[in-house]
Amino acid sequence: MTEDQNIASPSLYSEDLAPVPQFKRTWNTWNYAALWISMSLCIPTYMLASSLIGGGMNWWQAILTIFLGNTVVLIPMVLNGHAGAKYGIPFPVFARASFGVRGANIPAVLRAIVACGWFGIQTWIGGYALYLMFKLWIPSFGTLPQIFPASFGLQTGPAITFFLFWLINMFVVYLGVESIKKLLVFKAFFLPIAALALLFWAISAGHGLGPILSQPSKFQTSTEFWNYFFPALTGMVGFWATLSLNIPDFTRYAKSQRAQIIGQAIALPASMTLFSFIGVVVTSATLIIYGETIWDPLVLAGKFESKMLVSIAMIAVTLSTLATNIAANIVSPANDFANLSPSKIDFKKGGYITGIIGLLIFPWKLIADPSGYIFTWLIAYSSLLGPIGGIMIADYYFIRKQNLVVKDLYQLKGIYTYENGFNKFAILALIFGILPNIPGFLTTIGAIDKDAVWHWISQLYNYAWFVGFFVSGITYLIMMRKK
Repeated sequence: MTEDQNIASPSLYSEDLAPVPQFKRTWNTWNYAALWISMSLCIPTYMLASSLIGGGMNWWQAILTIFLGNTVVLIPMVLNGHAGAKYGIPFPVFARASFGVRGANIPAVLRAIVACGWFGIQTWIGGYALYLMFKLWIPSFGTLPQIFPASFGLQTGPAITFFLFWLINMFVVYLGVESIKKLLVFKAFFLPIAALALLFWAISAGHGLGPILSQPSKFQTSTEFWNYFFPALTGMVGFWATLSLNIPDFTRYAKSQRAQIIGQAIALPASMTLFSFIGVVVTSATLIIYGETIWDPLVLAGKFESKMLVSIAMIAVTLSTLATNIAANIVSPANDFANLSPSKIDFKKGGYITGIIGLLIFPWKLIADPSGYIFTWLIAYSSLLGPIGGIMIADYYFIRKQNLVVKDLYQLKGIYTYENGFNKFAILALIFGILPNIPGFLTTIGAIDKDAVWHWISQLYNYAWFVGFFVSGITYLIMMRKK
């Protein structure tokens, strides 16, 4: 952006946020397919599928729900990715077109905070893997004196390894993203092999696929199923709701629109569904093998008798999780925080901010049980990100007709300045999209009694992403066309 750099405002421009020049846009179809295969192969994906089994679904109901959810989220993923591929701009800059050059900080920070939550969850998973290994070799590590209040829900041993793994993540941020490349290569080779090994173990120990896949649904009536299915589907959409917003951070490097569209379309639903199938089979097998549904793969690995086998598995999970955490949960929020003050916050500072918030979000509570993972975490943040996606897509496709003035995205006085840098219509539309889901969220976490609000209002929360997406998108269109 050599020409525009001379007239860009320092408060809106940095090398990290600048448009990617055409000669640097080298990602092809297979790069995007590889990206999604790598992103999908992670422990939370396994836990996503197994949590549905834990919630009462049988194997095909869980797989169908995951496939449908990822097919739905693919649509905003591709639509938002268009701007990145066409103009080479990242998500925080793209958001300036609809929210204003200063107002874009609102969706950027909301999205960044969600990424901080994911960072915390992945850090907890990696830390817990270390805890299981330490406890195996040093049994007393599992019975350390309790130092945290009971309300924390945190034992001393897991807390130590969680903080240790957190420090390792922060050290990698200090070294820079380049240091993670070898770990990403390791992950690409190891996780598919480990997943297949776990699948073969489940089939062998569970006496074949027949008994495993014959496990019935726990729902007694179709009403019970549908009452669980719709919020579960919303949770599946919410799983990648973050990436459906900041996908321009990746598509800005695309050789063409076709590369990002085809690459994402062939890899996202397929890889998520295939890896989830392994989670479903293994979790269903645990009921046959152990007499209980074990939906956390780390807890399952801890039941193996071989110390060396468990140690190798836990070290591999830790390294793989470290690679995923930096690639998926540090890069994007670091850009989002940098957007707050490009001249003062660089990648490292943005990474440190992400790490601190990830600690404060109490990730061990978010994934303590399958209902909390889906209903409290996935659906709750989808109610924030759905409205943002609706506004950005409505603006780009119906108001702008896919035409942006790139230089004005980096200027305090341009067509995206609106009123002092804020587009009040986007902010109002965002609020309107979030409001319908608040009663349901409050009843879900027990902040208010279910009888205190009308049933149909609290039920809207089961469709949080969809409600927010369409309410905000339609409201924004109406207000922008009447101004």
